[in-house]
Amino acid sequence: MLDNVSPASFLVPCHNYHLINDLLLSSARSKSTPKGLQLHGYIVKSGLFLIPLIANNLINFYSKSHLPLDSLRAFEETHQKSATTWSSIISCFAQNELPWKSLDFLRQMMAAGSLRPDDRVLPSVAKSCAILGRSDIGGSIHCLSMKSGYESDVFVGTSLVDMYGKCGEVVCARKVFDEMPQRNVVTWSAMIYGYSQMGENEEALLMFKEALFDNLEVNDHSFSSVISVCANSTLLELGRQVQGLCIKSSFDSSSFVGSSLVSLYSKCGVLEGAYQAFHETPVKNLGIWNAMLKACAQHSHVQEVVELFKKMKRSGMKPNFITFLNVLNACSHAGLVDEGKHYFDLMKEEYRIDPTDKHYASLVDMLARAGKLQEALEVITNMPIDPTESVWGALLTGCTLHKNTELAAFAADKVFELGPVSSGMHISLSNAYAADGRFEDAAKARKLLRDRGEKKETGLSWVEERNRVHTFAAGERRHERSKEIYEKLAELGEEMEKAGYVTDTSFVLREVDGDEKNQTIRYHSERLAIAFGLITFPADRPIRVIKNLRVCGDCHNAIKFMSVCTGRVIIVRDNNRFHRFEGGKCSCNDYW
Repeated sequence: MLDNVSPASFLVPCHNYHLINDLLLSSARSKSTPKGLQLHGYIVKSGLFLIPLIANNLINFYSKSHLPLDSLRAFEETHQKSATTWSSIISCFAQNELPWKSLDFLRQMMAAGSLRPDDRVLPSVAKSCAILGRSDIGGSIHCLSMKSGYESDVFVGTSLVDMYGKCGEVVCARKVFDEMPQRNVVTWSAMIYGYSQMGENEEALLMFKEALFDNLEVNDHSFSSVISVCANSTLLELGRQVQGLCIKSSFDSSSFVGSSLVSLYSKCGVLEGAYQAFHETPVKNLGIWNAMLKACAQHSHVQEVVELFKKMKRSGMKPNFITFLNVLNACSHAGLVDEGKHYFDLMKEEYRIDPTDKHYASLVDMLARAGKLQEALEVITNMPIDPTESVWGALLTGCTLHKNTELAAFAADKVFELGPVSSGMHISLSNAYAADGRFEDAAKARKLLRDRGEKKETGLSWVEERNRVHTFAAGERRHERSKEIYEKLAELGEEMEKAGYVTDTSFVLREVDGDEKNQTIRYHSERLAIAFGLITFPADRPIRVIKNLRVCGDCHNAIKFMSVCTGRVIIVRDNNRFHRFEGGKCSCNDYW
């Protein structure tokens, strides 16, 4: 539009230059789009667009208003493109989740002539590589930073640490971190986050301690990462100590910290603590809304999920794909098939969000658990994307629950066609056969697992006591208090039988005699953990147990009797959800 206009034909009112520039910056900070559009019109009419700084600030204004295509238009209408102009548009695409565009404009900038990437461009393209999860391209950016002489720059180095950490290359991230001559709080936060993302929780905690010993003023992102480590490790007491540091440092009001605290308390089985952290966070971002929705879903508070979703909409917060995944999971846990279908359609039709394989897996799980196996299969057949292991696995789980071994075998065959699969999928097929009494077929499925060099994941349960985690495996006697634990189980077993408990050995999926089945199921890991809690914790303290696999049906029934006989609240988190046992009832209403 302006390409044929001579700069000399414009009279630039220089006395307005600083005022317009300040107003542009103000509009960008406040995200006042209407005001910024009016300013853009005045800039074009007055010829101020010829001033490079005004053009750069226009690009930044549209970028911060989440209008990257308008930023691109402003960039294209800029006559003289300086290094700052290029860095502005590259940063715009990185900040607005258009990473390929960002990398493409880096290529264009380098092909344009004498301009080379600097300490403003390199962090933006490193961020783009992190978004894409492309450490291979990120490695090229790393080499480019070294050739350009920016490898020792704190901002460039920090962006590389962040990129490698988010791409799962934590060794490379640590190498860059160690070689940096200068680090800031963002550098430390990126390294801590990288370790926490990879599940290297001890390393993350050690780095946090080191940062504190160096008297580094850690920020809310550092605290958020460390609290997430405590949540993933179910270290409730340590998490509370870190929360105390947040309060002392005045970071307790941060939405990032609040979101991590919601996850901490939720994953440790203290839902009331999650509610408190949520309500005490003054400014709620999308992350904390999603964290609270997930907490309620995992704890079977389905009605609260629905109410939270309504409150979230009323607050003006727009739900994303994670929001709907949490709502769908809540409906699946409660068997609310019609409601789940409603939210699935709402996501597609009103919010124009394309369902991912995880959304389809949740929908299939919802239908399959409710016994609607053929409808679940129809969903898979009509999916616009290829079904993944998780989608077929959801159907397989439902088939196992409803003892449809023929359809289970079909689902397992479909999974095997995808290529290498998890050991859990082999075990699911084996369990489906064994539950139907087809022990030879179950053995064949397990043999296939062994032939592939894989092993079944060992069932473990653990309990935290004074910052120490006690781990138990089925039937083991290595714990220092094993004698007391087994004595407690024997004593409790007698009381449970008097109360009406009868062992259901159908959940022992091996072909052994009745006595051996009774002995096998009686000492499952969660029962050992609960017995330890009974002999360790005061009577008014809930016993919180974490388990890495699904709780079997007999243990679920047994723990209900344990809660009656002991008068205790027992909270068990398995690999899918929470079960709160109190007075002989479970929060899942026996639907899991």
